[in-house]
Amino acid sequence: MATLCKYPFLLSLCFTFFMFSSASTQKADALLNFKAFIDDPNHSLSSWSNNSGVHHCNWTGITCIPTPSLYVSSIDLQSLNLSGEIPSSICELPYLSHLNLADNLFNQPIPLHLSECSSLETLNLSKNLIWGTIPDQISQFDALKVLDLSKNHIEGKIPESIGSLVHLQVLNLGSNLLSGTVPFVFGNFTELAVLDLSQNAYLASAVPTDIGKLEKLEQLFLQRSGFLGEIPESFVGLNNLITLDLSQNNLTGKLPQTLGSSLKNLVSFDVSENKLLGSFPSGICDGKGLKILSLHTNFFNGSISESISKCLNLEIFQVQNNGFSGDFPNGLWSLPKVMLVRAENNRFSGELLDSISKAAQLEQVQIDNNSFTGKIPQGLGLVKSLYRFSASLNGFSGEIPPNFCDSPVMSIINLSHNTLSGQIPELRKCRKLVSLSLADNSLTGEIPPSLADLPVLTYLDLSHNQLSGSIAPALQNLKLALFNVSFNQLSGRVPSSLISGLPASFLEGNPGLCGPGLPNPCSDEHPKHHSSGLTTLTCALISIAFAMAMVIVAAGVFVFHRFSKRKSQPGVWRSVFFYPLRLTEHDLVMGMDEKSALGNGGPFGRVYTISLPSGELVAIKKLVNFGTQPSKALKAQVKVLAKMRHKNIVKILGFCHSDESIFLIYEFLQKGSLGDLICRPDFELHWSARLRIATGVAQGLAYLHKGYVPHLLHRNLKSTNILLDADYEPKLTDFAIDRIVGEAPFQSTITSEFAHSCYNAPECRYSKKATEQMDVYSFGVVLLELITGRQAEDIESLDSLDIVKWVRRKVNITNGALQILDPKISSSSSQKEMLRALETALHCTAVMPEKRPSMIEVVKTLESLNSGSCVPSTLDSEEQMQSVGV
Repeated sequence: MATLCKYPFLLSLCFTFFMFSSASTQKADALLNFKAFIDDPNHSLSSWSNNSGVHHCNWTGITCIPTPSLYVSSIDLQSLNLSGEIPSSICELPYLSHLNLADNLFNQPIPLHLSECSSLETLNLSKNLIWGTIPDQISQFDALKVLDLSKNHIEGKIPESIGSLVHLQVLNLGSNLLSGTVPFVFGNFTELAVLDLSQNAYLASAVPTDIGKLEKLEQLFLQRSGFLGEIPESFVGLNNLITLDLSQNNLTGKLPQTLGSSLKNLVSFDVSENKLLGSFPSGICDGKGLKILSLHTNFFNGSISESISKCLNLEIFQVQNNGFSGDFPNGLWSLPKVMLVRAENNRFSGELLDSISKAAQLEQVQIDNNSFTGKIPQGLGLVKSLYRFSASLNGFSGEIPPNFCDSPVMSIINLSHNTLSGQIPELRKCRKLVSLSLADNSLTGEIPPSLADLPVLTYLDLSHNQLSGSIAPALQNLKLALFNVSFNQLSGRVPSSLISGLPASFLEGNPGLCGPGLPNPCSDEHPKHHSSGLTTLTCALISIAFAMAMVIVAAGVFVFHRFSKRKSQPGVWRSVFFYPLRLTEHDLVMGMDEKSALGNGGPFGRVYTISLPSGELVAIKKLVNFGTQPSKALKAQVKVLAKMRHKNIVKILGFCHSDESIFLIYEFLQKGSLGDLICRPDFELHWSARLRIATGVAQGLAYLHKGYVPHLLHRNLKSTNILLDADYEPKLTDFAIDRIVGEAPFQSTITSEFAHSCYNAPECRYSKKATEQMDVYSFGVVLLELITGRQAEDIESLDSLDIVKWVRRKVNITNGALQILDPKISSSSSQKEMLRALETALHCTAVMPEKRPSMIEVVKTLESLNSGSCVPSTLDSEEQMQSVGV
């Protein structure tokens, strides 16, 4: 000791080292204690170990303050597939300011004990399985600057106590199940830059006016949350706002008068799919930074001034489905960055000028159902990025320009229902053309044989013109889902392959046409005689082929036997539960027997009902025909589906799997499937209940398509995949099953099982690429089942036709539409709504995919029926029947 006293500096250095080592050990221990509560299947936290030789500041996701003390300041463990419990021990790190656990599988209520982290400024728990309500104690997080609880299962009201978090700069509660009235506490957030309450469909609240006090607000997302009433006048004070999204709500009234001119920093302005009225927002381009302007599907009227040409950065312009009128602003076509112009279903007039060629980035133009006149501009062919031009139901005249299809990416052309004349130009350059509709014009001359050179042409409608000559035999080489040349002046033989796949109505009105099945047989049609004898060479070849086939079959049996023996060996079970479940693999196996089976479960496996020890029932789907996805990939895909939160989507509670089996665990629905209900002879569910079911199914499908990230397709929608709870609320099941079983097994199974299913859209016969429009078609079939009370594939009751063809045949006769309605529930009080729903179903089942509405548009239509504000049906109009693809 005496020696140490002679060297005080050495003593001080030793003491400092001891204290530093002790503090460092404490930080590492706090992190290891945190890790002890975490399930880490991918071993992402393998560096978190005292034995790894890595300093804790270099552990995965850890950031330390660059000072001698090296305090932990940030933990970022986003997207590591972690689950378990978030422990309070994390707050033993006194300088922890940033905690990001987003995009994992934490399954618990909001961890209030994290409020003990006195320095915490950022808390991100988004994209997990957090459930329960936002408690009043949320006010304890009084130091937070960023709170992100989005994309979880949080329900209930937003508490007023959240207004105590006065330092917030970002508040994101989007994509949850919040409900009730939104409190007027947002004026407290004077530092707030981002506010997201979007996709909480049950809020049904007025937009809080005190949001208008947030002078620093830059991003405001309130879409798809059921907001009611008018847009507050106070919003004109949001001078720093860059993004404003109020779309897909129930907002009414006019836009605040100076809203457009006040928000000079706007880049994106979206108030689409509401019930807004009044005129186009003046001054909306004063700031000149606007890129996205979306006003579609409202009740706006009046004209749009040429001041739109000030929006030099505008890329997306959507005003469709309104009541705008007057000359269309041609200055729009001169904007150098505009890519999308949608103005269909308005009352615009005037001409399109050749200045459209200046829109060098233009990709899509849809101006159908307006009052445009004049000629198709020559300059259109100079826009090399244009892939869709749709201008049907207007007054365009003159000839189609010869360079009209010079764009190398042009895919969809619709000029039907105009007064165009002259011949159809050569379209050889349209190598990517999929759909060409020139119906109901005054075109003359022959059908160009060069159309046969377009490799992907699928929809060709030339009906109701004055075309003459014969149908070129080369056209039969095209894989056409629609070929309509009715009501022209065509003559000669129709290629046999075109006749076999077409309704007779697509050829009628051409007395000069002849061929098998047509009123006029061709004069040179004679029976052909073939020799019935087989040559010796032919017999020998057949014998050799038969012998080879037998060898192949024997080898296949041997391989299958070996494979089956190997597959029969038991595998290792792994379980993942997204909700608290007391369920073991033994429970699964013992609970699945014939008594607990619910139908056959479809091509991907049977469904069983199992009672948990708590007495709660769950549904188990045992998958078959699945691929060989690795465990990690399988878990990731089920996780994507399990994170969905919508009242019309069946909850996935968890899954168990081994190398040989996959069991998906769903919530149990008491009323079974809609398909089973329709099958029952006593099916007499009244119309209002059926409409509520249809609306719920549409809402669930719209959520899959647009409301969830990643956007998903159902791909197997039918009435037996729609389950009903005790209140007849519908829930979609078997959605996106391709993500679990794998694309190849899904395709092979679907192809064999549903090749001729009437739920499948016509294009399914030739296209392996799934689209939203295919789901829309399937929904239309389900809607027809609800309207008619008939099963879609019960051909005995449908004159040997599937339900779509049966309905279309009926609506073509006098009073036929009324004969379609289910007589058990049809009454004078419900007929108007049922006919309007029938019209929607026909739109959904249009032969051409581009004529089908989006599911969001379908939801709006059905919701208007539910509210009693439907307009009369126009099903008796021949023009209307043409517009829905009949």
